[in-house]
Amino acid sequence: MTAMNTQWRLAARPVGLPKPSDWEYVEEPAPEPSDGQFTVQLEYLSLDPAMRGWMNEGRSYVPPVGIGEVMRAGGIGRIVDSRHADYGVGERVFGVFGVQRFAISDGAGVMRVDTTLAPAPVQLGVLGMTGLTAYFGLLDIGRPEPGQTVVVSGAAGAVGSVAGQIARIKGCRAVGIAGGPEKCEWLTQELGFDAAIDYKRGDLRAQLRECAPDGVDVYFDNVGGEILDEVLRRLARGARVVICGAISQYNAEQPPKGPANYMQLLVMRASMTGFLVFDFAKRYPEGVAQLAKWLQSGELRSREDVVSDGLDKFPEVFLMLFRGENTGKLILQLTEDGP
Repeated sequence: MTAMNTQWRLAARPVGLPKPSDWEYVEEPAPEPSDGQFTVQLEYLSLDPAMRGWMNEGRSYVPPVGIGEVMRAGGIGRIVDSRHADYGVGERVFGVFGVQRFAISDGAGVMRVDTTLAPAPVQLGVLGMTGLTAYFGLLDIGRPEPGQTVVVSGAAGAVGSVAGQIARIKGCRAVGIAGGPEKCEWLTQELGFDAAIDYKRGDLRAQLRECAPDGVDVYFDNVGGEILDEVLRRLARGARVVICGAISQYNAEQPPKGPANYMQLLVMRASMTGFLVFDFAKRYPEGVAQLAKWLQSGELRSREDVVSDGLDKFPEVFLMLFRGENTGKLILQLTEDGP
């Protein structure tokens, strides 16, 4: 009997938070590979804030997901059928396979996954694009030096939690900004951050002054908006601001305003630089090797928020990212249950 594929396709451009009518759930026969292709059965999907930006029309670093197309997402799965000379049945692979149960690939952009190194969810998190984003963004763009103060926003999220830990490993004072006392306690008690700021507590300016009395040397920004503006007021001379993301702006219904305090970059002779992890593709093996070494030594800790509700719950689970409901890397584990 032919296996059935299930997919979530983009049905409309969202305005604000995505709603159920922005998606279409589709069932169809699983695809069969042609010569030079293989079929992957997805086991885990990586859910990332950047996916929200891919749903919007407009110029970006990748084309938007088209209306009627399968939603773009990275994932890990097992090859179940192959007509490709270099990939055999049973191998586990990572690729941008989309929000679906089965995907066809010709091997372009696909990486083999060695689950003897770490379980698959860890390889979507600390040892995957998440960890690599933190690694190259902080070390190559932020260039922290021992003794400097590194502030990370979205610090309880997938990328931020790794970036702050790397700062601590490199001998810096690591300060995380997160929402709620539980997340802040996790940062300081389990991940080794030197301090944590609860933006939900209010008076962010005073908390920053207390936690970074000598100013901020490196700011790793995942949220944008008002938090970015406040940190700009606290920059040390020669500071580096790393723009990784702006999750506070992704569902805005009005065009976001630019930072009001950008002139502090001039006053403090600071810099603000955006980056994409894809720029470092040739160095992925270096990053994975170092992250794995830190993970195995216990210097770096991982946390995967794995939701096992299955593919049918994707739209609901995806919104956890924007409601601050996940801690660490959000992953959707696929099951055989349909809606």
